[in-house]
Amino acid sequence: MAASAREAPPATHVPVPPAPDAPRTPYGASSDGRGASAAGRTPDQEPHGAMNGQHAIRTARPADVPALLELVQAAYRGDASRGGWTTEADLLDGQRTDAASLEALLDDPHGDVLLLHRDGALVGCCHVEHRGALGYVGMVAVRPGLQGRGTGAALLAAAERRIGADWRLPAAEMTVIAQRVELIAWYRRRGYLPTGERRPFPYGDERFGIPRRDDLEFVVLRKRLAPAGDRRPPTDDRDVRPS
Repeated sequence: MAASAREAPPATHVPVPPAPDAPRTPYGASSDGRGASAAGRTPDQEPHGAMNGQHAIRTARPADVPALLELVQAAYRGDASRGGWTTEADLLDGQRTDAASLEALLDDPHGDVLLLHRDGALVGCCHVEHRGALGYVGMVAVRPGLQGRGTGAALLAAAERRIGADWRLPAAEMTVIAQRVELIAWYRRRGYLPTGERRPFPYGDERFGIPRRDDLEFVVLRKRLAPAGDRRPPTDDRDVRPS
């Protein structure tokens, strides 16, 4: 779904140096050690490892890399991805990411990869990263055949809690391939609105796939995160447009 820091767009954005006071914290715990407030939580916004119905969200570990790689590839590329509506198979061949890129994400002290398990099986993931004044959300992937059941929304809620409650940042940003019109519409319905900025696709770097067309580019989407206890979504593009 959304592109992530070290797979699809590492060469497509101007990096913002992470804030020096943004250490890695346990998922679901705030940087001051008090833990995220339960006020205003929806049922899919539970702390690290907690169960909500039949699913649990936790932070990925190095041992998860093989399963994580298989999930991301299945969600985005190849014939298997056509079983879901988030496929990029008509736009790109080749890989979506690789083991080395995933290991680098897990080693980054300024970010995490979140995993969603349902009935013990890995069905979704996303990457979240502290980038100065903003949080970045990428690599949102849900296993084909299990999409449309609220998994993506649960992952976004977890990422936004990490950015807003734990890191106390005011907004979340992501990049999506411009040709993914339905996916952009899905994110818009969840408050991620276009900033007007576009970033180039990394043509020539097969780590991120082999393009099937020559006009790929990323659009930048941003969501203003409401303060704790105020979960109202932004009302229009002005809420998230950069000044």
